[in-house]
Amino acid sequence: MTPTSLAAPLLQGIVTAGLALLLTHLYRRHGKSHFRWWAIALAMRVLSVLAILIFLLTEWMGFLYLHQVFLGWTACGLVYAAQVFAWQSVWDRRYWLVAAFPVIWSVVAIFILDNFALAAGVAVLFLALATLWAGVVFLRYRRHTRSPAAGFLAIAMFFWALHHLDYPLLRARGAWDPWGYHLDLLFTLTMGAGVLLLVIEEQREGLRTLTALSGDLRATPRRGADDDLGEALLARPLGLRGVRGALLIQVRGEVLSLTRAVGDAQSWTTDTIPAQVRVLAREVAQSGRARLEGYAATPADTPPFVAVLPLLTTGEGTMVLVIVGDIAAPFAALDDGILRVVGEQVGHALERDALTRRLAQRTSDLERLSIRMLQEHESQRQRIGRELHDETAQVFSALKLQLGLLREQGGVAFHAPIDRLVSWVDRGNMSIRQVTDGLRPAVLDDLGLVPALRALLVDLREWSGLEVEADLTAWPTPSRGLLTSEGEVALFRALQEALSNVVRHAGATTVYVTLAVQDGMAVLTIVDNGAGVDAAVLAKLASTPGRSGLFGMRERVASVGGRLTLTLAHPGLRVRIDIPVIIT
Repeated sequence: MTPTSLAAPLLQGIVTAGLALLLTHLYRRHGKSHFRWWAIALAMRVLSVLAILIFLLTEWMGFLYLHQVFLGWTACGLVYAAQVFAWQSVWDRRYWLVAAFPVIWSVVAIFILDNFALAAGVAVLFLALATLWAGVVFLRYRRHTRSPAAGFLAIAMFFWALHHLDYPLLRARGAWDPWGYHLDLLFTLTMGAGVLLLVIEEQREGLRTLTALSGDLRATPRRGADDDLGEALLARPLGLRGVRGALLIQVRGEVLSLTRAVGDAQSWTTDTIPAQVRVLAREVAQSGRARLEGYAATPADTPPFVAVLPLLTTGEGTMVLVIVGDIAAPFAALDDGILRVVGEQVGHALERDALTRRLAQRTSDLERLSIRMLQEHESQRQRIGRELHDETAQVFSALKLQLGLLREQGGVAFHAPIDRLVSWVDRGNMSIRQVTDGLRPAVLDDLGLVPALRALLVDLREWSGLEVEADLTAWPTPSRGLLTSEGEVALFRALQEALSNVVRHAGATTVYVTLAVQDGMAVLTIVDNGAGVDAAVLAKLASTPGRSGLFGMRERVASVGGRLTLTLAHPGLRVRIDIPVIIT
């Protein structure tokens, strides 16, 4: 045996050993069983090459026998690795029969049969069928996932199966050495390249999933009240290949409760979750490690694949994310450490989202309570004002009438005291009118919004000395029905409070008021030429209770669906009130 004839199998053994070491590293790095089985299959191939090398050197038939056994086990390992990768297959007792065939037939072929064609033909047929089986597995995976790498591997396996069939022909023509070894090495490298492409593809799919989840987590603070983070997180896996459904399960010891579900799992309830899924969810909640399981022979209600990702653990138990589908989930290539961190992030995001929703609900409840209080307050003001106007004022009017009769019937000596009493009655009546106007301006009910605002501006000009400019001409005439009664009161009170703030705080000499309808909103603006405020202070004015009455103004305007806006006018301050109109 010359060194030249040993070079081809030696090269094949070295390259195959290097590929096996690479897959062993991937298995240790990721802990995924398909890497282990690919590494074992290639290790069997290295042992078969080593056995044939020793046989070529020693011509001892025992090493030829080992070569045939290891070669058969290589084909078995490749098939099982493909099964584990694509379908998460679990070792079945029937596989022992397949693994036993190379052991038994190699005894028959090498030590019993004298017919080379029969001995080699059955062996290569077994190798070809096993390799073809692996190709079919990858082809089925390609149909489910549209994976280019799986399609590449399926084609490589089909051609490798054909190459096994040419072994007797090459051997008979004496062309096996070195071309047979070179072809085997080429197909081994092709398979290794395909496996690495699958790994890269799987990693990219998993990272795409995590990126999508991360995008949902970053968007959490910007979500509206109607957005559901849990639904968004569950919707992401549905876009991945082979995934049919997803659900969130709360695990409290042995008790499970389904929080929400999408896809095929949407029809499940807490009581109808498949038994295998329940067991896996409990195990993940207890261990805190992500799990991916395949169920080859299961009841009809159990999905072929289940991936469970642990989320946040609180005093109420552990939340887990369950993904079900037809193939191994796209999380399969990711480290447990990465999955654990992602699970914690998702869990914290769900908890933060729940807290945000509870806070929003409390805020909404407080806003409704505040609006109700304002409405009750206004209703009480209106009732008190009406009672003062209808009853107390009427009493004063009757008293004045009686005093007039007494003055006419009495002597001159009673005129001065009675006139003094009448003046006091007039003063009391005026005070009551001022109080009733403050509680509920009668002019607002009698004449409408614009006359009431004009009367308010006239009063301001008289008692404050401010120069008042008003442009209310853009308000439609007639305007009855344009705003609700509450909307009219809100505008009136807003102008009243804004003018009061100008007099008390602005140090202004002129105030300019406009009223118009713009884009379905009644827009009231009040601009003064006063000292204005600092921008930082301006940001707090309308959000802090008790600050210049603006907080109450904002609450009152908000109670009718409007908004209050404060801006610097240079000089002075601009107050704008927008309230929706009923008709345009």
